Amino acid sequence: MAGQQGQGLCPSHVPVLDFFPGHGKNGCKAQFLSDGSSGPGMWIIPITTCCGSYDVQKKFLLKDKTDKMHIKEFTASQSADGEKGPNFWIKLNIDQTGFYRVKYDDELAAGLENAIKSQKLSLMDKIGIVEDSYALSVACKQTVTSLLRLLNAYRNESDYTVLSHVTSVCLSISKISFDATPDLNKDIKRLLINLLLPTAKKLSWDCKDGESHLDVMLRSLLLTALVKLGHDETINEGVRRFHIFLGDRKTSLLPPDTRKAAYLAVMRTVSTSSGAGYDALLKIYRETAEAQEKSRVLGSLSSSPDKEMVLEALNFMLTDEVRNQDSFYILGGISLEGREVAWTWLKFTSEAKAAEVSEFFAGCIKPSFERALKQSLERVRISARWIESIRSEPSLGQTVHELLQSGV
Repeated sequence: MAGQQGQGLCPSHVPVLDFFPGHGKNGCKAQFLSDGSSGPGMWIIPITTCCGSYDVQKKFLLKDKTDKMHIKEFTASQSADGEKGPNFWIKLNIDQTGFYRVKYDDELAAGLENAIKSQKLSLMDKIGIVEDSYALSVACKQTVTSLLRLLNAYRNESDYTVLSHVTSVCLSISKISFDATPDLNKDIKRLLINLLLPTAKKLSWDCKDGESHLDVMLRSLLLTALVKLGHDETINEGVRRFHIFLGDRKTSLLPPDTRKAAYLAVMRTVSTSSGAGYDALLKIYRETAEAQEKSRVLGSLSSSPDKEMVLEALNFMLTDEVRNQDSFYILGGISLEGREVAWTWLKFTSEAKAAEVSEFFAGCIKPSFERALKQSLERVRISARWIESIRSEPSLGQTVHELLQSGV
Protein backbone atom coordinates (compact mmCIF):
# COMPACT_ATOMS: atom_id res chain seq x y z
CA MET A 1 0.00 0.00 0.00
CA ALA A 2 1.22 3.56 -0.58
CA GLY A 3 0.55 6.75 1.30
CA GLN A 4 1.38 10.41 1.05
CA GLN A 5 1.56 12.97 3.81
CA GLY A 6 0.65 16.55 3.17
CA GLN A 7 -0.38 19.57 5.13
CA GLY A 8 -3.61 20.62 6.52
CA LEU A 9 -7.05 20.74 5.11
CA CYS A 10 -7.95 23.40 7.62
CA PRO A 11 -6.59 26.91 8.03
CA SER A 12 -4.15 25.39 10.53
CA HIS A 13 -1.44 23.03 9.33
CA VAL A 14 -2.58 19.40 9.29
CA PRO A 15 -0.71 16.50 7.66
CA VAL A 16 -2.46 14.32 5.11
CA LEU A 17 -1.53 10.73 4.34
CA ASP A 18 -2.18 9.55 0.80
CA PHE A 19 -2.84 5.81 1.02
CA PHE A 20 -3.05 3.55 -2.05
CA PRO A 21 -2.21 0.01 -3.21
CA GLY A 22 1.26 -0.98 -4.28
CA HIS A 23 3.77 -3.70 -3.52
CA GLY A 24 3.70 -2.50 0.07
CA LYS A 25 2.31 0.47 1.92
CA ASN A 26 4.09 3.73 1.16
CA GLY A 27 3.68 7.08 2.85
CA CYS A 28 4.76 10.30 1.11
CA LYS A 29 4.93 13.66 2.85
CA ALA A 30 3.87 16.85 1.13
CA GLN A 31 2.33 19.88 2.75
CA PHE A 32 -0.80 21.71 1.68
CA LEU A 33 -3.55 23.96 3.04
CA SER A 34 -7.32 24.05 2.67
CA ASP A 35 -6.85 26.15 -0.45
CA GLY A 36 -4.95 23.27 -2.05
CA SER A 37 -1.56 24.97 -2.04
CA SER A 38 1.57 23.03 -1.10
CA GLY A 39 4.36 23.66 1.37
CA PRO A 40 7.68 22.10 2.37
CA GLY A 41 6.67 20.90 5.85
CA MET A 42 7.58 17.42 7.10
CA TRP A 43 6.32 15.59 10.18
CA ILE A 44 6.81 12.35 12.00
CA ILE A 45 3.34 10.84 11.97
CA PRO A 46 2.19 8.18 14.43
CA ILE A 47 0.27 5.76 12.21
CA THR A 48 -2.37 3.39 13.55
CA THR A 49 -4.03 0.92 11.21
CA CYS A 50 -6.54 -1.90 11.41
CA CYS A 51 -7.63 -4.35 8.76
CA GLY A 52 -10.95 -6.17 8.61
CA SER A 53 -11.28 -5.96 12.38
CA TYR A 54 -10.16 -3.82 15.28
CA ASP A 55 -8.46 -6.95 16.62
CA VAL A 56 -5.93 -6.77 13.78
CA GLN A 57 -3.88 -3.61 14.29
CA LYS A 58 -0.45 -2.21 13.57
CA LYS A 59 1.28 0.93 14.86
CA PHE A 60 4.40 2.61 13.56
CA LEU A 61 5.98 6.02 12.98
CA LEU A 62 6.07 7.45 9.47
CA LYS A 63 9.37 9.34 9.66
CA ASP A 64 10.38 9.72 6.04
CA LYS A 65 8.62 10.98 2.94
CA THR A 66 7.68 7.40 2.06
CA ASP A 67 7.33 4.16 3.96
CA LYS A 68 6.01 0.66 3.33
CA MET A 69 3.87 -1.89 5.07
CA HIS A 70 2.98 -5.16 3.38
CA ILE A 71 -0.71 -5.98 3.31
CA LYS A 72 0.04 -9.66 3.84
CA GLU A 73 1.06 -8.76 7.37
CA PHE A 74 -2.64 -8.09 7.87
CA THR A 75 -4.28 -10.58 5.55
CA ALA A 76 -2.28 -13.55 6.80
CA SER A 77 -4.41 -13.56 9.91
CA GLN A 78 -7.61 -13.53 7.84
CA SER A 79 -6.96 -16.11 5.15
CA ALA A 80 -4.70 -19.09 4.66
CA ASP A 81 -3.01 -17.74 1.53
CA GLY A 82 -2.76 -14.18 2.82
CA GLU A 83 -4.83 -12.79 -0.07
CA LYS A 84 -7.43 -10.06 0.33
CA GLY A 85 -10.94 -11.44 0.80
CA PRO A 86 -14.25 -9.95 -0.43
CA ASN A 87 -14.78 -8.18 2.91
CA PHE A 88 -11.31 -6.67 3.03
CA TRP A 89 -10.98 -3.15 4.40
CA ILE A 90 -8.22 -1.16 6.01
CA LYS A 91 -8.56 1.96 8.16
CA LEU A 92 -5.80 4.38 9.08
CA ASN A 93 -5.85 6.67 12.11
CA ILE A 94 -7.98 4.41 14.29
CA ASP A 95 -10.68 6.42 16.09
CA GLN A 96 -9.10 9.63 14.74
CA THR A 97 -6.51 9.73 17.53
CA GLY A 98 -3.88 11.22 15.19
CA PHE A 99 -3.90 14.80 13.98
CA TYR A 100 -3.85 14.12 10.24
CA ARG A 101 -6.12 13.49 7.28
CA VAL A 102 -6.13 10.29 5.23
CA LYS A 103 -6.74 10.05 1.50
CA TYR A 104 -7.67 6.58 0.21
CA ASP A 105 -7.59 5.44 -3.38
CA ASP A 106 -10.78 4.12 -5.01
CA GLU A 107 -10.14 0.47 -4.13
CA LEU A 108 -9.52 1.13 -0.45
CA ALA A 109 -12.39 3.63 -0.29
CA ALA A 110 -14.75 0.98 -1.70
CA GLY A 111 -13.66 -1.40 1.06
CA LEU A 112 -14.40 1.22 3.70
CA GLU A 113 -17.80 1.94 2.12
CA ASN A 114 -18.68 -1.75 2.53
CA ALA A 115 -17.43 -1.66 6.12
CA ILE A 116 -19.65 1.35 6.84
CA LYS A 117 -22.68 -0.36 5.33
CA SER A 118 -21.95 -3.50 7.38
CA GLN A 119 -21.58 -1.48 10.59
CA LYS A 120 -18.02 -2.72 11.06
CA LEU A 121 -16.54 0.65 12.04
CA SER A 122 -16.60 2.64 15.27
CA LEU A 123 -18.55 5.90 15.48
CA MET A 124 -15.37 7.96 15.51
CA ASP A 125 -14.02 6.21 12.43
CA LYS A 126 -17.28 6.71 10.53
CA ILE A 127 -17.12 10.40 11.38
CA GLY A 128 -13.42 10.65 10.54
CA ILE A 129 -13.77 9.03 7.13
CA VAL A 130 -16.47 11.43 5.94
CA GLU A 131 -14.75 14.47 7.44
CA ASP A 132 -11.43 13.56 5.79
CA SER A 133 -13.08 12.97 2.43
CA TYR A 134 -15.01 16.23 2.62
CA ALA A 135 -11.93 18.26 3.60
CA LEU A 136 -9.93 16.70 0.77
CA SER A 137 -12.70 17.51 -1.68
CA VAL A 138 -12.87 21.16 -0.59
CA ALA A 139 -9.09 21.35 -1.07
CA CYS A 140 -9.54 19.91 -4.59
CA LYS A 141 -7.44 16.87 -3.65
CA GLN A 142 -10.33 14.46 -4.07
CA THR A 143 -13.45 14.53 -6.25
CA VAL A 144 -17.01 15.22 -5.19
CA THR A 145 -17.81 12.11 -7.24
CA SER A 146 -15.91 9.93 -4.77
CA LEU A 147 -17.37 11.88 -1.83
CA LEU A 148 -20.92 11.16 -3.01
CA ARG A 149 -20.11 7.46 -3.33
CA LEU A 150 -18.85 7.47 0.24
CA LEU A 151 -21.89 9.36 1.56
CA ASN A 152 -24.18 6.81 -0.04
CA ALA A 153 -22.76 4.20 2.35
CA TYR A 154 -24.30 6.09 5.30
CA ARG A 155 -27.83 5.62 4.03
CA ASN A 156 -28.98 3.45 6.94
CA GLU A 157 -26.98 5.23 9.62
CA SER A 158 -29.03 6.14 12.70
CA ASP A 159 -26.52 7.59 15.16
CA TYR A 160 -26.93 11.32 15.84
CA THR A 161 -23.23 12.11 16.18
CA VAL A 162 -22.42 10.48 12.84
CA LEU A 163 -25.41 11.93 11.00
CA SER A 164 -24.74 15.42 12.31
CA HIS A 165 -21.47 15.34 10.35
CA VAL A 166 -23.00 13.60 7.33
CA THR A 167 -25.88 16.09 7.19
CA SER A 168 -23.51 19.04 7.35
CA VAL A 169 -21.54 17.64 4.41
CA CYS A 170 -24.75 16.97 2.46
CA LEU A 171 -25.93 20.56 2.83
CA SER A 172 -22.52 21.86 1.83
CA ILE A 173 -22.53 19.73 -1.32
CA SER A 174 -26.05 20.88 -2.17
CA LYS A 175 -24.99 24.49 -1.78
CA ILE A 176 -21.79 24.25 -3.83
CA SER A 177 -23.46 22.23 -6.60
CA PHE A 178 -26.05 25.02 -6.97
CA ASP A 179 -23.21 27.12 -8.39
CA ALA A 180 -20.89 24.46 -9.80
CA THR A 181 -23.37 22.24 -11.64
CA PRO A 182 -26.80 23.92 -11.70
CA ASP A 183 -28.15 21.43 -14.25
CA LEU A 184 -27.21 18.58 -11.93
CA ASN A 185 -28.19 20.24 -8.64
CA LYS A 186 -31.70 18.82 -8.61
CA ASP A 187 -30.45 15.24 -9.03
CA ILE A 188 -27.74 15.73 -6.42
CA LYS A 189 -30.35 16.95 -3.95
CA ARG A 190 -32.51 13.92 -4.74
CA LEU A 191 -29.54 11.70 -4.00
CA LEU A 192 -28.88 13.45 -0.68
CA ILE A 193 -32.57 13.28 0.23
CA ASN A 194 -32.52 9.52 -0.42
CA LEU A 195 -29.57 9.26 1.93
CA LEU A 196 -31.26 11.02 4.87
CA LEU A 197 -34.86 9.97 4.31
CA PRO A 198 -34.86 6.37 5.69
CA THR A 199 -33.83 7.44 9.20
CA ALA A 200 -36.07 10.51 9.08
CA LYS A 201 -39.06 8.32 8.24
CA LYS A 202 -38.32 6.02 11.18
CA LEU A 203 -38.25 8.98 13.54
CA SER A 204 -41.21 10.78 11.88
CA TRP A 205 -42.41 14.20 13.08
CA ASP A 206 -43.90 12.89 16.31
CA CYS A 207 -42.07 12.30 19.58
CA LYS A 208 -42.22 8.80 21.02
CA ASP A 209 -42.35 7.63 24.60
CA GLY A 210 -38.99 6.64 25.98
CA GLU A 211 -36.91 8.00 23.12
CA SER A 212 -33.52 9.47 23.96
CA HIS A 213 -32.60 13.13 23.76
CA LEU A 214 -30.32 12.24 20.85
CA ASP A 215 -33.33 10.96 18.89
CA VAL A 216 -35.10 14.25 19.58
CA MET A 217 -32.09 16.17 18.29
CA LEU A 218 -31.72 13.86 15.28
CA ARG A 219 -35.37 14.35 14.30
CA SER A 220 -34.91 18.12 14.22
CA LEU A 221 -31.62 17.81 12.34
CA LEU A 222 -32.98 15.55 9.60
CA LEU A 223 -36.32 17.32 9.09
CA THR A 224 -34.58 20.67 8.80
CA ALA A 225 -32.07 19.24 6.32
CA LEU A 226 -34.80 17.63 4.21
CA VAL A 227 -36.66 20.94 4.01
CA LYS A 228 -33.48 22.75 2.94
CA LEU A 229 -32.91 20.07 0.29
CA GLY A 230 -36.41 20.63 -1.04
CA HIS A 231 -38.13 17.37 -0.08
CA ASP A 232 -41.76 18.07 -1.00
CA GLU A 233 -43.33 15.57 1.40
CA THR A 234 -41.46 17.00 4.39
CA ILE A 235 -42.24 20.58 3.33
CA ASN A 236 -45.96 19.85 2.92
CA GLU A 237 -46.16 18.14 6.31
CA GLY A 238 -44.31 21.02 7.94
CA VAL A 239 -46.76 23.52 6.45
CA ARG A 240 -49.72 21.42 7.59
CA ARG A 241 -48.49 21.27 11.17
CA PHE A 242 -47.68 24.97 11.12
CA HIS A 243 -51.27 25.89 10.31
CA ILE A 244 -52.48 23.70 13.17
CA PHE A 245 -49.95 25.42 15.42
CA LEU A 246 -51.32 28.84 14.44
CA GLY A 247 -54.71 27.84 15.82
CA ASP A 248 -53.36 26.11 18.91
CA ARG A 249 -49.95 27.21 20.19
CA LYS A 250 -49.93 24.32 22.67
CA THR A 251 -50.52 21.56 20.14
CA SER A 252 -48.32 18.49 20.46
CA LEU A 253 -48.04 18.33 16.66
CA LEU A 254 -45.39 21.02 16.59
CA PRO A 255 -43.18 21.04 19.69
CA PRO A 256 -40.20 23.43 19.86
CA ASP A 257 -37.77 20.80 18.52
CA THR A 258 -39.47 20.60 15.12
CA ARG A 259 -40.64 24.20 14.72
CA LYS A 260 -37.52 25.32 12.85
CA ALA A 261 -38.20 22.71 10.16
CA ALA A 262 -41.83 23.81 9.92
CA TYR A 263 -40.94 27.51 9.77
CA LEU A 264 -38.44 26.86 6.98
CA ALA A 265 -41.04 24.75 5.16
CA VAL A 266 -43.50 27.64 5.31
CA MET A 267 -40.97 30.10 3.91
CA ARG A 268 -40.08 27.72 1.06
CA THR A 269 -43.72 28.09 -0.09
CA VAL A 270 -43.97 31.86 0.44
CA SER A 271 -43.88 34.30 -2.48
CA THR A 272 -44.86 37.90 -3.18
CA SER A 273 -48.24 36.67 -4.44
CA SER A 274 -48.75 34.41 -1.42
CA GLY A 275 -47.17 35.97 1.65
CA ALA A 276 -49.53 34.78 4.37
CA GLY A 277 -46.92 32.44 5.82
CA TYR A 278 -44.41 35.28 6.19
CA ASP A 279 -46.99 37.43 7.95
CA ALA A 280 -47.91 34.54 10.26
CA LEU A 281 -44.26 34.09 11.25
CA LEU A 282 -43.95 37.80 11.99
CA LYS A 283 -47.02 37.52 14.20
CA ILE A 284 -45.37 34.69 16.14
CA TYR A 285 -42.19 36.73 16.44
CA ARG A 286 -44.05 39.74 17.83
CA GLU A 287 -46.15 37.76 20.27
CA THR A 288 -43.51 35.52 21.80
CA ALA A 289 -41.28 36.56 24.68
CA GLU A 290 -38.92 33.59 24.28
CA ALA A 291 -35.54 34.47 22.78
CA GLN A 292 -35.13 30.99 21.28
CA GLU A 293 -38.46 31.22 19.50
CA LYS A 294 -37.58 34.66 18.15
CA SER A 295 -34.29 33.30 16.79
CA ARG A 296 -36.11 30.41 15.10
CA VAL A 297 -38.39 32.84 13.30
CA LEU A 298 -35.62 35.26 12.33
CA GLY A 299 -33.50 32.41 10.97
CA SER A 300 -36.36 31.42 8.66
CA LEU A 301 -37.64 34.75 7.34
CA SER A 302 -35.02 35.16 4.57
CA SER A 303 -35.10 31.53 3.37
CA SER A 304 -37.77 32.03 0.71
CA PRO A 305 -36.76 31.28 -2.89
CA ASP A 306 -38.63 34.46 -3.85
CA LYS A 307 -36.11 37.31 -4.09
CA GLU A 308 -38.66 39.97 -3.15
CA MET A 309 -39.48 38.13 0.07
CA VAL A 310 -35.76 37.99 0.89
CA LEU A 311 -35.62 41.76 0.46
CA GLU A 312 -38.62 42.17 2.73
CA ALA A 313 -36.88 40.13 5.43
CA LEU A 314 -33.71 42.20 5.06
CA ASN A 315 -35.66 45.45 5.37
CA PHE A 316 -37.37 44.08 8.47
CA MET A 317 -33.93 43.41 9.91
CA LEU A 318 -33.24 47.16 9.91
CA THR A 319 -36.32 48.02 11.94
CA ASP A 320 -36.37 48.60 15.69
CA GLU A 321 -38.09 45.23 16.10
CA VAL A 322 -34.83 43.36 15.54
CA ARG A 323 -31.95 43.83 17.93
CA ASN A 324 -28.58 44.53 16.31
CA GLN A 325 -27.10 41.38 17.82
CA ASP A 326 -29.90 39.28 16.27
CA SER A 327 -29.38 40.48 12.69
CA PHE A 328 -27.07 37.58 11.92
CA TYR A 329 -30.01 35.15 12.14
CA ILE A 330 -31.61 36.78 9.09
CA LEU A 331 -28.32 37.19 7.24
CA GLY A 332 -27.36 33.58 7.92
CA GLY A 333 -30.69 32.24 6.68
CA ILE A 334 -30.66 33.85 3.22
CA SER A 335 -31.69 31.37 0.55
CA LEU A 336 -29.36 30.45 -2.29
CA GLU A 337 -31.79 32.06 -4.69
CA GLY A 338 -31.65 35.30 -2.73
CA ARG A 339 -27.89 35.75 -2.41
CA GLU A 340 -27.38 38.13 -5.33
CA VAL A 341 -30.28 40.39 -4.44
CA ALA A 342 -29.12 40.39 -0.80
CA TRP A 343 -25.61 41.44 -1.84
CA THR A 344 -27.02 44.22 -4.00
CA TRP A 345 -29.23 45.33 -1.12
CA LEU A 346 -26.28 45.34 1.26
CA LYS A 347 -24.25 47.56 -1.07
CA PHE A 348 -26.96 49.89 -2.32
CA THR A 349 -29.75 50.14 0.24
CA SER A 350 -29.34 53.88 -0.21
CA GLU A 351 -26.58 56.28 -1.06
CA ALA A 352 -26.52 57.51 2.52
CA LYS A 353 -26.32 53.97 3.83
CA ALA A 354 -23.54 53.12 1.36
CA ALA A 355 -21.55 56.10 2.57
CA GLU A 356 -22.22 55.13 6.16
CA VAL A 357 -21.02 51.58 5.56
CA SER A 358 -17.89 52.80 3.76
CA GLU A 359 -17.12 55.17 6.58
CA PHE A 360 -17.63 52.41 9.12
CA PHE A 361 -15.28 49.96 7.41
CA ALA A 362 -12.69 52.68 6.81
CA GLY A 363 -12.45 53.12 10.56
CA CYS A 364 -12.17 49.42 11.30
CA ILE A 365 -8.65 48.74 10.12
CA LYS A 366 -7.72 46.86 13.24
CA PRO A 367 -5.74 43.60 13.37
CA SER A 368 -8.76 41.59 14.56
CA PHE A 369 -11.05 42.96 11.85
CA GLU A 370 -8.42 42.66 9.13
CA ARG A 371 -7.85 39.01 10.01
CA ALA A 372 -11.58 38.22 9.90
CA LEU A 373 -11.86 39.95 6.53
CA LYS A 374 -8.92 37.97 5.12
CA GLN A 375 -10.43 34.72 6.40
CA SER A 376 -13.76 35.53 4.74
CA LEU A 377 -12.06 36.32 1.45
CA GLU A 378 -10.06 33.12 1.71
CA ARG A 379 -13.26 31.09 2.15
CA VAL A 380 -14.69 32.75 -0.96
CA ARG A 381 -11.58 31.87 -2.98
CA ILE A 382 -11.56 28.31 -1.67
CA SER A 383 -15.20 27.91 -2.73
CA ALA A 384 -14.42 29.37 -6.16
CA ARG A 385 -11.60 26.87 -6.69
CA TRP A 386 -13.81 24.05 -5.47
CA ILE A 387 -16.50 25.05 -7.97
CA GLU A 388 -14.02 24.98 -10.86
CA SER A 389 -12.71 21.61 -9.70
CA ILE A 390 -16.22 20.12 -9.58
CA ARG A 391 -16.98 21.40 -13.07
CA SER A 392 -13.98 19.49 -14.39
CA GLU A 393 -15.10 16.11 -13.01
CA PRO A 394 -16.02 14.03 -16.07
CA SER A 395 -17.99 11.25 -14.36
CA LEU A 396 -19.96 13.26 -11.77
CA GLY A 397 -23.26 13.20 -13.65
CA GLN A 398 -22.96 9.50 -14.48
CA THR A 399 -22.14 8.63 -10.86
CA VAL A 400 -25.10 10.64 -9.52
CA HIS A 401 -27.50 8.86 -11.88
CA GLU A 402 -26.01 5.45 -11.03
CA LEU A 403 -26.39 6.10 -7.31
CA LEU A 404 -29.96 7.29 -7.83
CA GLN A 405 -30.76 4.10 -9.73
CA SER A 406 -29.15 1.91 -7.08
CA GLY A 407 -31.27 3.58 -4.41
CA VAL A 408 -34.59 3.00 -6.17
